[in-house]
Amino acid sequence: MKKISLLMLLFSLFYAAAACTSKQTVNKNEQQIVLPDGLPDFVQSSDFEKIDWSRKAIPFGKRGIIGNENKSGVIGAQMPSLDRQKWMWHLWGVGDTELTIIGFHKETQTVHQIVYGQWTLHAGGPNNGADAHSPSLVHLPKPGEWAMLLYTDGKLFDILVYNIKK
Repeated sequence: MKKISLLMLLFSLFYAAAACTSKQTVNKNEQQIVLPDGLPDFVQSSDFEKIDWSRKAIPFGKRGIIGNENKSGVIGAQMPSLDRQKWMWHLWGVGDTELTIIGFHKETQTVHQIVYGQWTLHAGGPNNGADAHSPSLVHLPKPGEWAMLLYTDGKLFDILVYNIKK
């Protein structure tokens, strides 16, 4: 009986040690997302866990909009560039709103201010079938997969995923 108890105790200790070791390995492989200074307070680290990298933005409509149909999209993303470029943001299901755009680079796991000089734009008035729109000047610092987290009036509204090559 003592041998069985001792064997069970040793097995339990071995199992606990293995579980702790596995957990430490997982944590070492995860990169922690660092939120930059000046980022609006309503943006949370947990928002980046909601990115579905397999759900790429797609072309829709007759105006060259690329995004998530009947939710959000961009004219200008069809010719992505790392240089400053004009993008026109389109939103469905909202009226005049404050639109905050957060860029997230997949490979480096870094957050960027992609709209030149600001995080937030005013989006208002219908355009190209959308309920609200806003022009902007966009700068993407490096190629790769990008998620654009769109916030309307401080709430996560949609996520657009683009592959920027040049």
